[in-house]
Amino acid sequence: MSRSPRGVRPAAALASVLLLLGVATGCGSSSSTATGAGAGSPSGSASGAAPSAFPVTLVNKFGSTTVSAAPKRIVTVGLTDQDAVLALGQVPVGTTEWLGGYKGAIGPWATDKLGGATPPTVLTDPGTGPQVEKIAALHPDLILALYAGLTKDQYQNLSKIAPVVAAPEGYNDYGIPWQQQTELIGQALGKADQAKQLVAGVTADFTAAAKAHPEFARATAVMATPYQGIFVYGSQDARSRVLTSLGFKLPANLDKVIGDQFGNNISEERTDLLDADAIVWIVGNPAKDEATLHANKLYGDLNVVKQGREVFVKDSSDFGNAVSFVSVLSLPYTLDRLVPQLAEAVDGNPATPVVAPTD
Repeated sequence: MSRSPRGVRPAAALASVLLLLGVATGCGSSSSTATGAGAGSPSGSASGAAPSAFPVTLVNKFGSTTVSAAPKRIVTVGLTDQDAVLALGQVPVGTTEWLGGYKGAIGPWATDKLGGATPPTVLTDPGTGPQVEKIAALHPDLILALYAGLTKDQYQNLSKIAPVVAAPEGYNDYGIPWQQQTELIGQALGKADQAKQLVAGVTADFTAAAKAHPEFARATAVMATPYQGIFVYGSQDARSRVLTSLGFKLPANLDKVIGDQFGNNISEERTDLLDADAIVWIVGNPAKDEATLHANKLYGDLNVVKQGREVFVKDSSDFGNAVSFVSVLSLPYTLDRLVPQLAEAVDGNPATPVVAPTD
C-alpha cells in the first residue's frame, strides 16, 4: 500500500479499459533532456512551448518517458502538480482531488491563473489508485504523476493512455520537492527556462524570509498532526522542507524514528521529538485539539508548550490547505501567513501569543 499525505491509498490497477485506448507513450533512451511541452491551455493548444523542445525524454523511477510533441490535454494525477501547470500558463483538462472544496481542485492561491478557462474535471482516488477509465475518457496526451504514490503497475497502465511523467529516483512517495516538480513539469511543457524562473522567484521569497529572521537558523522546528495519535512529518515531506528552507533544523533522529516514509506516527515515549523551538500542528479544530494535546502530560509538560512555541493551523482552512499543498503557487501564500507565526513562536515568550491568520 502507498500511504498518501492524508489517508491510505492501496495500490491497484484498472486494466480492462486499456485495450480500448489508442494513445501510447513512447519510451525513449535513458538520456534526460531539459525542455518539454505545454498542455491544456484555455484555448486548447500548447502555448509558449519552445519549438525545439521536442522530443523530450524524462527519466523516472520506473524507466523513462518520451514526450514527442507539445501536448494539448494534460491530466494531473499528482495531487499538487496542477499548480506548476497553471503557473506555466496552461490549464489541465483533469486534476486529482486531495483537499476538497475547490472547484477544479484549484486552490485560492491559484485561481487567478485560470483566467476565463473552464475549471478542470476533478478525478478522485477511490482507494485503488488513479481512475483509469475516467482519465482515458478525457483523452489526455500527457499525464503528470509527480507528487503521487504511483506504483509500477499503475504507471504502466496509465502509460497505455498517454506519456506519464512520474517522480525520479531518490524520493519517497509524495516526496518530490516542489523545485524539481516545477522544473520537470516545465521540461514536459517545453518551458524549462520559465519553470526555472518561477523556482528562482519563490526561492528568493524563502531567502528574504530567512534573512529577516536569522533566529530561525539557530532553532529547531517540526510539523505534526494528531492523526491516529501523533503523526510527525519527516525530512522527505514537503511541509518539513518549508521549515528547513527557512533555516530551521529538524529534530535529531527524526527520520530514524519515522523510517523511509514522508511521515509516521510516533509512540508517546518519543514525544521528546516534539520539544523543538517551534512546532506547527496541523489540526481539525485548533482550540479542541490544543486542549487535548496539552492534557497529555508527556506532551503538555514539554518546554515547547510551556514557552508558547506552538503554531496551530486549521487543516480545512485555505491557509491550512496551502501549508500542506507546498507548490510554486501556494508557497508565497503560505509564507506570508506562516512566517510571522513562526517568529512569534520562536521567541519563547508566552506573553507574545501566536496569532492565527483569518483565512
